[in-house]
Amino acid sequence: MLAAVLLLTLGLASCGSGEDADSGGGQAGSGAGFPVRIEHKYGTAEIKSSPKRVVTVGMTDQDAVLALGVKPVGVVEFPGMGLAVDKFPWSTAKWGGTPPTVVGQRDDYKLEKIAALKPDLIIGLYTGMKKEQYDTLSKLAPTVAPPAQYGDYAMPWKDITLVTGKALGKEAQAKELVAAVDRRFADARTKNPGLAGKTFAVADPFKPGQYAVFGPTDPKVEFVKGLGLTVPDAIAKAAGKEQATVIGSERLDLVDVDRLVFLSSLPDVQKMVGGDKVYAGLKVAKENRAVFVPYNPTGAAVSFGTVLSIPFAIDQMVPLLNNAR
Repeated sequence: MLAAVLLLTLGLASCGSGEDADSGGGQAGSGAGFPVRIEHKYGTAEIKSSPKRVVTVGMTDQDAVLALGVKPVGVVEFPGMGLAVDKFPWSTAKWGGTPPTVVGQRDDYKLEKIAALKPDLIIGLYTGMKKEQYDTLSKLAPTVAPPAQYGDYAMPWKDITLVTGKALGKEAQAKELVAAVDRRFADARTKNPGLAGKTFAVADPFKPGQYAVFGPTDPKVEFVKGLGLTVPDAIAKAAGKEQATVIGSERLDLVDVDRLVFLSSLPDVQKMVGGDKVYAGLKVAKENRAVFVPYNPTGAAVSFGTVLSIPFAIDQMVPLLNNAR
């Protein structure tokens, strides 16, 4: 059950440099600093020269590539968000009206489409890529898989950005991008001291009486933590090593917190949750400290949790969190 819900929520669930991307859609810039070797869970990717045709197979990997001034020629979709890959508000301008080829969804890669694009670099960091898939992809082009220390869909946005920067020969620029987002978080914390130390939970009410509650390692939770709020120990314990735990109404005491964020793509979700008698009895409900956030587009920005989407998410979410009181 949990695995199925996590697949659902993963699917439902900016600070660019201003550098122009190549008109061909994938030019990574000068050849300085190559060759580059990147160790990962399945071996070592050796990138001998500046990539010209980049394909990303991680669900959000395209954002780091775009932030570094490169337009991938192929991407996988983040399904369930209601927008095409090139239409998310934090990144649409960087595509310049030239959408990429969609080469799959989640970990279902269409290998023939990838091969037809003739990539010279494949990036798969925010993925559940299996060894068999890596072996096939690496025959097409140098392929960067996640580092060994991270599980599926568990690589933090900072590391994704920095590894992508190394692969593209733009390490210094990647560090600048990460620092800029860190400053955005710090600025938000400084300007909103009322949020500091508040307990919070992020949940997806995916059907009546059923809730996916996200744990401390999930990007959505990491995002809210970056604003100065804290995750209760009970939620961390319930999630364990998983990104989320599924609970029924009888366990909604877990989310009786200072700020409760409901992310959903369901119509009338507020009415559905409000009709849950257990939820209605919680203090967070009685005091109107819950916010309902649709995935399109704000929830998508929070779910992506990338170097491009985070600044957009900060601008959208901080007012919502401040008004939930």
